[in-house]
Amino acid sequence: MTDATPHAGADAVLHRLNFHLPEDRIAQTGAEPRDASRLMIVGEAIQHRVFRDLPEFLRAGDLLVFNQSRVIPARVMARKPVDAHGHGGGSVEVMLLRAEERPELGRHVWSAYLKPARRAGNELWLGGLEHEGGHRAQMVGELEDGARLLRFDHDILPHLDDIGRLPLPPYIDAGDSDETWRDRYQTVYAREPGSVAAPTAGLHFTPDLLARLAEMGVQTAHVTLHVGAGTFRPISGSVADHVMHAERWHVTPETAQAINAARAEGRRIIAVGTTTVRTLESAWDGTQVQPGEGDTQIFITPGRPVNVPDLLITNLHLPGSTLLLLVAAFAGEDRIRAAYDAALDGDYRFYSLGDAMLLTNVRGARSEVSEE
Repeated sequence: MTDATPHAGADAVLHRLNFHLPEDRIAQTGAEPRDASRLMIVGEAIQHRVFRDLPEFLRAGDLLVFNQSRVIPARVMARKPVDAHGHGGGSVEVMLLRAEERPELGRHVWSAYLKPARRAGNELWLGGLEHEGGHRAQMVGELEDGARLLRFDHDILPHLDDIGRLPLPPYIDAGDSDETWRDRYQTVYAREPGSVAAPTAGLHFTPDLLARLAEMGVQTAHVTLHVGAGTFRPISGSVADHVMHAERWHVTPETAQAINAARAEGRRIIAVGTTTVRTLESAWDGTQVQPGEGDTQIFITPGRPVNVPDLLITNLHLPGSTLLLLVAAFAGEDRIRAAYDAALDGDYRFYSLGDAMLLTNVRGARSEVSEE
């Protein structure tokens, strides 16, 4: 694939992979315990297992790579200021997206979706008005997708646990409190705050499962990609016209060294989630993974090789999504078609809180999944 023809043929692939997904197949809650979710092993044949069986398909020396980003309570109710006559004070819902590096606008600038946006005004108070201990934000710009740029008087991130709620998928009703979800909508290894959606493939892991994997000699490494609101945005037109939102990634020297050593020694690299794949491919220089950080808008579609991971643990994605194209690029269109047909026939649960698949990279046979 050349730069002149990005995503060539991807529209046809997306059309062929289209399917009808009944609403009741979108998981409303996660499995309990977490590793009781189903796991489809997708290789030369398809096996139906439970996620806690994962160790049977891994071996000593394998390297599991996790995205350790943590979901922040990014949904905050704000108020417009009240003037001397008592006018104003209307409510605005703020969906914080990410901290932006805009030195020309000053410090503490975040992008955010506002609802309603047109009547939001130029100043908002998050978590209460000034006399109520709220946090002031000034409107200082607008992005192409309609997101606003908000400049705070101080770092807002440490205050979000007190004033915000988790940005749960819209089909989940958390009721008056999201306390339960503050644990359940995080991976057990989440460390770095910054995501506005969970890296959901990791939700299946438990401390006990991680301990079992470590005991059998499976190694682990961590990257960070702060998942943005655009990750799950469906493709509404041509694939070539779809714009991926920028997301911040970070690969430490230690992680890069562990991955490059595993590759050099012929050991398998297993990416936990599509966000991990996108991080590793963003850090790939053509021969190895380089440490570093930056923004990525990488869009992986069939025809583009996935160079770093040999296996991928991922949830079941929605039709018409960029993630469906990514897994087709990774495992091959035919295997993904067969896997999704089996999932639909076998009552698998889809989307963020649903079941999982273990996929083999189409580029090589040495990583083919089999019971050890």
